[in-house]
Amino acid sequence: QLFRDNVHFVLDLYDPFGFSKKMSEEKKAERLVMEVNNGRLAMLGIFGFLSADTIPGSVPLLKSIAIPYDGSVMAPFAPDFHIF
Repeated sequence: QLFRDNVHFVLDLYDPFGFSKKMSEEKKAERLVMEVNNGRLAMLGIFGFLSADTIPGSVPLLKSIAIPYDGSVMAPFAPDFHIF
């Protein structure tokens, strides 16, 4: 909170529109944990597809879905990467 007030404005991305104002603190905490866990699961899914696309057969469940990728999957993080 101190950082948000004194250094840099940061949006409250968990509930930016204030839908949880009428919820109890216990319910808010429970839903925040659910939101964090959903984000972690999404990251695992993305890394699963990234692995399956990069190394064929590395994720057996995605064998029929993932399309092998010939390029560099880390290209967007290269210092000379540009879209245009």
